[in-house]
Amino acid sequence: MGEQEWLAERFEAERPHLRAVAYRMLGSLSEAEDAVQEAWLRLSRSDAEEIENLGGWLTTVVARISLNTLRARRSRPEAPMTPRVPDPVVDPESGTDPEHEALIADSVGLALLVVLEQLDPAERLAFVLHDMFAVPFDEIAEMVGRSPAAARQLASRARRRVQGRPVPDPDLDRQREVVDAFFAASRDGDFEALVSVLDPDVVLVADGGESRPDITRTLRGAREVASEAFLFRSLSPYVRPALVNGAAGVVVAPEGKPFAVMGFTVVDGKIVEIDAIGDPERLARLDLTVL
Repeated sequence: MGEQEWLAERFEAERPHLRAVAYRMLGSLSEAEDAVQEAWLRLSRSDAEEIENLGGWLTTVVARISLNTLRARRSRPEAPMTPRVPDPVVDPESGTDPEHEALIADSVGLALLVVLEQLDPAERLAFVLHDMFAVPFDEIAEMVGRSPAAARQLASRARRRVQGRPVPDPDLDRQREVVDAFFAASRDGDFEALVSVLDPDVVLVADGGESRPDITRTLRGAREVASEAFLFRSLSPYVRPALVNGAAGVVVAPEGKPFAVMGFTVVDGKIVEIDAIGDPERLARLDLTVL
């Protein structure tokens, strides 16, 4: 085996981990893949024999690329101030694709990623690398140009934001029962039944992208979210169950054309958060053929 083939083999072994890092950093499947590919290009141009810890080196490279991408995203004058729902990882209801398991390990649901979207890029990097991948603060400090103590503070601020998020019920069958009840009530036009499956403080985050700003919004409260669901109850016949980031979710596809992907966070038998992406451009990039 030649040196380049050996290096490519080592890189492929690290790829699932690197994609997981980039996805948590960027919330975008395509940008995560770009970051991983850029890391390979940098590795192939480097003197690999001088790299003592290849996995650590690659993690650092992917993290730096992701940080630069986040900063560039924030600096664009057209960057929206409206809520952004990250790219969902969609699988059939029968189970998660093995290639997706690293992406959604440790309950990386849409609700968590929505919170991460609200963090400062440096806070996000510090939290993701330290709390999710146990990277020391000394290394994180070099990436963000801060002291180790400042890097620790960045992660602490992010952690406070994240700790308030709801933890979903672990029973997928119970999650599905609640989500099915939600759509049954919507389909039947039963407003009170719809309200009954929603937590009083339920949050709906909908992202329609630049082409559908009319559906982009954040709503709070059971009756407000139920009223919004009623506006789209004509789509109920086109709801197809799916796993969205490992939790009960749906793909809405009238005549086979994806209209929305919705992820649900179910806690104690109630829906506490709904995260929906209806951006046609981003939906077109998702692999929904498995459904």
